[in-house]
Amino acid sequence: MVRRSQSSNPRSVVVLTSGTDWGTRAAGQRRSSGAESEIPRRQPAKIKALHQALHLARAAINKKNWTAARYALSRARALTSALPADVAVREREQLSELRKKFAARNTPAAKKAQQAKVTPAKHAGGKKPAPKKPTAKKATQAPKPAPVRDLGDRFLNRAALGYGPTGETKGSRTR
Repeated sequence: MVRRSQSSNPRSVVVLTSGTDWGTRAAGQRRSSGAESEIPRRQPAKIKALHQALHLARAAINKKNWTAARYALSRARALTSALPADVAVREREQLSELRKKFAARNTPAAKKAQQAKVTPAKHAGGKKPAPKKPTAKKATQAPKPAPVRDLGDRFLNRAALGYGPTGETKGSRTR
């Protein structure tokens, strides 16, 4: 068996091949999860690693860095499954809350909330918009008609349209 990797990413999973297919196939890689990283042996170290994973997941979700959030959540899930059920109850609740946030990242409600946050951010720098003068609005406001444009004196080339000789203008009609 020969270990083959064409990636410098230490998290990438490497396929072990027999070596007969060197030139024909690159190392098969798939996205790694945090569950594949080492889990500490002692329980206090596991709890500390769980706290770190939750902190990383929260920061990644707030920054909308979804790949880092996925990795941190899978690591936190592996750490909670390695701990006894009665230990780290609060951390399990935090993990489920973060999982819900991560799952709702592409929903229409999340996009609407993101757009709502973008609009108030335009007034950054402590400047306040100028106060608007109160205007008395009528209950039934009739829409204004479109203004009539003055087109000026326009002359038609009647000869080009096939109506008469070319010398005629608008004012010299004899019919």
